[in-house]
Amino acid sequence: MADTSSRLLNLLSLLQTSREWPGGELAERLGISRRTVRRDVERLRELGYPVEATRGADGGYRLVAGTAMPPLLLDDEEAVAITVGLATAARNPVRGIEEASVRALAKLERVLPARLRYRVSSLGGATVSLPGSTGADVDPEVLTALAGAIANRERVRFGYRTGDGTGSARHVDPHRLVSAGRRWYLLGHDRDRDDWRIFRIDRIRQVTPTGGRSTPRDLPAEDAGEYVAAKLYSLLPTYTAVVTLHAPMAELSRRIGADVGELSELDERTCLLRCHGDTLEWLALRLTGLGCEFEVREPPELVEHLRSLAARLVRATSPDAR
Repeated sequence: MADTSSRLLNLLSLLQTSREWPGGELAERLGISRRTVRRDVERLRELGYPVEATRGADGGYRLVAGTAMPPLLLDDEEAVAITVGLATAARNPVRGIEEASVRALAKLERVLPARLRYRVSSLGGATVSLPGSTGADVDPEVLTALAGAIANRERVRFGYRTGDGTGSARHVDPHRLVSAGRRWYLLGHDRDRDDWRIFRIDRIRQVTPTGGRSTPRDLPAEDAGEYVAAKLYSLLPTYTAVVTLHAPMAELSRRIGADVGELSELDERTCLLRCHGDTLEWLALRLTGLGCEFEVREPPELVEHLRSLAARLVRATSPDAR
């Protein structure tokens, strides 16, 4: 049985290369008969590998795309390359593949031999990112541990540091990992506080699966991402700006998206804009980018911010004004 399994793995390794293998060449490579090659190919097909046979004097076999993703065999170099790539994707998420990259990384790291684990960790320790190119530093080991616990519906314990530096021990039923820009969050039910909580991954330390099963609970929202976004935005200060814009309604409607604010016409040459922002910087940037004259009616904080910004711009372009 062991010889058969080893032979199947060797056959699969050959078929995974991008070429067609004549039956005779496969038999010679594996030290078996052509009949055994045909029998082994059928076994691979039964396991879900789409092996295609071609007609001809010698006949040939190649691995083609199928309807499902069967397991792949990777050599050492390929395994290291994929692990490093997934770890990089975890630190610098790409929209649409964030959690998938973490799940894949968790599966791969569980089966990496010790020698390859050392190579991956050495490469990670010798690699740095450009300043400002990433958000908060996220440990892929924390991500993969949490991803595994979510997949296994297993409770976890971990240390957590809040924004003011206060440390605490948490006992959590993890629900979902959520990527927001350059940050990762864990949405889970805190068992000690009996409530849903959002944890920044870069503040989590020493994730330990407890072996206990997570209690099934209904999330108080249809989507985990929307729930996290709503909670995060609710914690930020929100400013409502009321601004007179000196430009025709038709012209401004093309510049201002429907999601920016409410625009109403005052007369043929001016409009009134009501918009919201979580920072004064964003509001100032949005208004100055409209390309028209404007007057801020409220809030007073935005007026002061624009005055300060204007003074800095004058100093930046007029050395004598410093």
